[in-house]
Amino acid sequence: MKRYLYLSLTPEALIASMLPPEDFGKYLAVGTKKRTRGQAIFFEINPNFESNYFNLDDIEKRCIPNKDGSPKRSKYLAIYRVLEHVPLNTINNLYLVTDDGRVLEIKKKEYTATEEDGELHLYQQLAPVNPIVVSKLNPIKFCKYLTATEHPVSVPKIAFFELILNGLADDPQNAPLNNLPYSNVDHLRDCLIGLKEKESKPNKTVIRKTNADVMFRTVKNGLFVGDNKQTLYFPLPDKSELEGKYYAWWKSALTQGFNY
Repeated sequence: MKRYLYLSLTPEALIASMLPPEDFGKYLAVGTKKRTRGQAIFFEINPNFESNYFNLDDIEKRCIPNKDGSPKRSKYLAIYRVLEHVPLNTINNLYLVTDDGRVLEIKKKEYTATEEDGELHLYQQLAPVNPIVVSKLNPIKFCKYLTATEHPVSVPKIAFFELILNGLADDPQNAPLNNLPYSNVDHLRDCLIGLKEKESKPNKTVIRKTNADVMFRTVKNGLFVGDNKQTLYFPLPDKSELEGKYYAWWKSALTQGFNY
């Protein structure tokens, strides 16, 4: 049986499996008997990936079929400092899985910044740390800032989503909320106002640590993962595709997280 390598971001882990991506995503979300529900976000990694940090030499011995001949669903290879030690050039497609097991595959694309000068941003980080922050920096600059070793606090790599702010991105003081589905919108507005008033400060933390799932319906553009030299971009399909080609996934994403 073919073996796959996956980099999970929620939680961060390197996993070997005999399941192809869609089946693996369903397994992570709902298990084998559908007695559990949970969102999953993961990358498929080049199966020829070699590493001096991870023990990958005996995957064929560790990731083997079950006694009944069924494929091995998951064999955890690492759960600590995983993203840091996976080269960006080994990362293939991204998979977003809703909590009822709907899987969306997303391929890499070049990112082109479209924001106006002075526009603010909202980022939900996934790994290796997971605060929610507001920023004056566009996604590429934000990634470079967080991974710059000359700063007192930095990380080797970072994975994050940019989330919608609507009018708050330009005018956090006066813009209407327009049904933004965040439970802490008043605090979010305060953070945006405070950030805009401090010219020298590029970022401000909204939530120090979040265990909540990503509300896929609030993603502005897509997922970014990178270091100080390179950023990969995985764009969410546009609205017409979500409402057409990917309707089943989108319908599930729209109903997810209303209890936040």
